[in-house]
Amino acid sequence: MNYFIKTPWWLKRLYPKRIWSIDTKEKVVYLTFDDGPHPVATPFVLDELKRFNAKATFFCIGRNVTEHSGVYKRIAEEGHRVGNHTQNHLNGWKTDTPTYLADVAAASQHIDSDLFRPPYGRIRLLQSKGINEAMKNKSTKIVMWDVLSGDFDNSVAKEKCLERSVSKARPGSIIVFHDNDKAFPTLEYVLPRFLLSISEMEYRFDHL
Repeated sequence: MNYFIKTPWWLKRLYPKRIWSIDTKEKVVYLTFDDGPHPVATPFVLDELKRFNAKATFFCIGRNVTEHSGVYKRIAEEGHRVGNHTQNHLNGWKTDTPTYLADVAAASQHIDSDLFRPPYGRIRLLQSKGINEAMKNKSTKIVMWDVLSGDFDNSVAKEKCLERSVSKARPGSIIVFHDNDKAFPTLEYVLPRFLLSISEMEYRFDHL
């Protein structure tokens, strides 16, 4: 499985209108969680965040919001932000533009946000141009990431996932974890230790 743990500068420059990180010198990182809400993983994440007085942004799949509305409600009640992650977790490179934008629009019926993250980070130029209309928000921000934890990669040891997530974090980093079935065995190990390690480095955690 090939992917960048740390997003390279040239990729950020290739798509400058997308948000890859936050320009700041403050010791703050921005945790994001993709693919929820999940009935087990998301409550676990929320409990851990509460322990460290940490805020985060959850990029939610529309169909999961309707299936787990109570968990979704808890995200907002505890002061976190949400973002649109499509209705059915579509890969933009493998989906025609009208179908993709209709799926984003369907998710926006359940997710009130000006933040959008394309599943797999894959979105075509025409799709990105249609996001504002699909979400009925003229100031929609397409949020990518600076650090990809790799918690979804079962070939990577939990300890390695933790080590590289901590080592790649910088002031303003947007870091991706996943609150879903596939990633949860790794996330359950990594997240508490990641929060502790970064806290000990005197960073704080904020939402976007």
